Amino acid sequence: MTTLLHIDASARPGRSDETRFGSHSRRLSALFVDAWRAARPADPVIYRDVGQSPPAPVTGAWIHAAFTPVDQRENWMTETLAESDVLVDELLGADVIVVGVPMYNFGVPAQFKAYIDNIVRVGRTFGFDLSRDGDPYWPLISPGKKLVILSSRGDFGYEPGQRLEHMNHVEPGIRTPFAYIGITETYSVAVEYDEFGDGRLQASLKSAEDAIPALVAQLTKASVAA
Repeated sequence: MTTLLHIDASARPGRSDETRFGSHSRRLSALFVDAWRAARPADPVIYRDVGQSPPAPVTGAWIHAAFTPVDQRENWMTETLAESDVLVDELLGADVIVVGVPMYNFGVPAQFKAYIDNIVRVGRTFGFDLSRDGDPYWPLISPGKKLVILSSRGDFGYEPGQRLEHMNHVEPGIRTPFAYIGITETYSVAVEYDEFGDGRLQASLKSAEDAIPALVAQLTKASVAA
């Protein structure tokens, strides 16, 4: 079986196909998971809504605890890292990570940045050793996991080669830390024109919704082949 980790990061609680002010990224991530379940109903799905229940941001105490060797940690350190441990365990147990992440001010929502900061963990998802000359950091997650980024944007033209590519820090801002810990196989679909709310938005939504079943078919086929 293949385990999916489904994460939503929008501050909007509903889906745009169910409520007037709902989230497009939640709509896309739900469509992806529904299509996956239709193709592989036995596969387990873990769901985490960081948009509505964000992880605690990293603090000085968190950093102190994370960089203290496990056998030297005091009780308060273990308690400080407890939420991060749960998030890391979920990530390690997943084969496909599906994230619904809207663009907020050209980057990811603060809630999802807090998630990233909690899963990029020394000793758990990346290694660190100053004695390794020239290469003190390395990923600890084995290859094979897949990351699917489903996003939405108010403006348009953020794709590679387009007018606002240089201002898009969503997909690059997700791919970089995930690759750092070892998750390098990524796929993405995005909706644009949200602020316009006209036919261009509807066309973008249709294009994204049409792309998702094909992506699911591609990944489920690869999963069976593996």
